[in-house]
Amino acid sequence: MKFSKQILNIALSAGLIFAGQDKISKDLRGAAGDASVDVIIQFTQPPTERHHNKVKQRGGQLKSDLGLIRAGLYTVKAKDIEALAGDPEITYVSPDREVHGAMEYANPAVGADIALQNGYNGNNIGVAVIDSGVMALKDLSQGSNNQTRVVYNKSFVPNDNKVTDAYGHGTHVAGTVGGNGYYSSGPAYTRTFRGIAPAASIVNLRVLNSSGVGTDSAVISAIQTAIQLKAQYNIRVINLSLGRPVFESFRTDPLCQAVESAWKAGIVVVTAAGNEGRNNSNGTNGYATITSPANDPLVITVGAMNNKLTTTRADDVITSYSSKGPTLLDHIVKPDLVAPGNRIISLIASRGLLSNKSTTVNAVPFSYYISGAVNGTSVDYYKLSGTSMAAPMVSGAAALVLQKTPGLTPDQVKALLMKTAGKSFPSSSVACDPVTGVCYTSQYDVFTVGAGYLDVWAALSASDVPPAWTGAAASPTALFNSSTGKVTVVNTDSALWGDSAMWGTSAMWGTSAMWGTSVWLDGASAMWGTSALWGSSAMWGTSGTTGFSALWGTSALWGTSTQTNAESISQLINGEN
Repeated sequence: MKFSKQILNIALSAGLIFAGQDKISKDLRGAAGDASVDVIIQFTQPPTERHHNKVKQRGGQLKSDLGLIRAGLYTVKAKDIEALAGDPEITYVSPDREVHGAMEYANPAVGADIALQNGYNGNNIGVAVIDSGVMALKDLSQGSNNQTRVVYNKSFVPNDNKVTDAYGHGTHVAGTVGGNGYYSSGPAYTRTFRGIAPAASIVNLRVLNSSGVGTDSAVISAIQTAIQLKAQYNIRVINLSLGRPVFESFRTDPLCQAVESAWKAGIVVVTAAGNEGRNNSNGTNGYATITSPANDPLVITVGAMNNKLTTTRADDVITSYSSKGPTLLDHIVKPDLVAPGNRIISLIASRGLLSNKSTTVNAVPFSYYISGAVNGTSVDYYKLSGTSMAAPMVSGAAALVLQKTPGLTPDQVKALLMKTAGKSFPSSSVACDPVTGVCYTSQYDVFTVGAGYLDVWAALSASDVPPAWTGAAASPTALFNSSTGKVTVVNTDSALWGDSAMWGTSAMWGTSAMWGTSVWLDGASAMWGTSALWGSSAMWGTSGTTGFSALWGTSALWGTSTQTNAESISQLINGEN
């Protein structure tokens, strides 16, 4: 059969258009008519005048050359998009989408922006912020009358009944959990700083004084109050961006006992891992520096990532100051997760100690988020760094998960967040202190990044939520066998939390699913050995097995901690590069 030239041309044209569909973003497919659309067209090479003319011949207009990504920004007719995509030199066509910041870069990095677009905002979920107090700013309000979402306030600071934030830490934490971006929303703003769960209720339980110092008893009293208020304010999450050195086993540590009580009462407890990752006082290169109560097996312990001021996760690295496991004395595998925690933009508590000590490092210029602004720095937002900033990311994520599925237990929430966490990391990275210039090398093992990088949308999209009867999600214990030189993990304490712990051997909740496969030497048993994680590059740096011996010898994990409370003002403000 012979085809006329006209029929052949029609067939070829239809084929190109059909093939071009794969090169059109989903939110552009089906666009038709004479309406003008701003699109980014990517080419096989940086576009030249010849490429621009191709678009111009179809009535398009070049608005901006985007040669960095081999593309251009054009205004075209909607009806011409399919034909343009059929061009073999065009690789992809997408709309010039509006960009709305949400906790600046950290929120997109963990997928919380997608969660918000799909209606998950933490509504009706109460998060108890046990910290230095919370200022009831408009970013923590709701509705047309700006009714506050700080639904309860109480101070546990001795001889100080004020519930406001004289230190500046708790307000920043609360904003990371649930700020709605009020002070950075509207036509004049180019960026909106929004928390992970921007409709969550905040229960303000103040335990830290104006210098950021508190006591075990104050924290324990606050936890007790949170449990008492659970039903009244639907408190499902407690955020503890605080800690102290480990002095005894979690089985007797009063802080650990308090958080376990909250956990067993049905409240997810999220804790900061600590900022001792640079502490080499025991010759362990920062390992075994998890603070209390983050050392408790039940709670979700969070380390800090540096998102490098981008929305993609590809360039993110662990912060060198993020504390590493295993825990002292008990050798619990910690942290459980990592999340953005370096130079996080959130709410400022005016006249707080931290804001008064602010430098250009943590100031947010008006020009950064207000169109046309030239001079001055924000009086509403500033940057802080530390695992204290990473923990509320996970607290907000837990609130979203519980909004979607209110019946989940704390163990189910923990297991779900760990299982769905991103497992892709480099083998090592280098981070530098902007003040001292000292650089630190980090290895990406289970004691540094835990089960992985928080992924909010993956957790909300998961279909394999663990059944309630699966048991406790107590983080496992690391055991060193001196005769074989290997480290294995076992259920932390089946006598305490039952025999059906989630870290079993089932396909869904086995070790390879929870932590990924890269941390295991042989199947689900040994993490290390003579050719384990460090291999020829030495996990502990140039000292090779020297660090290994220090970690598992009698001088460190089994003895007395020399940790200090390293979440200093300098660390909070400066972060790292």
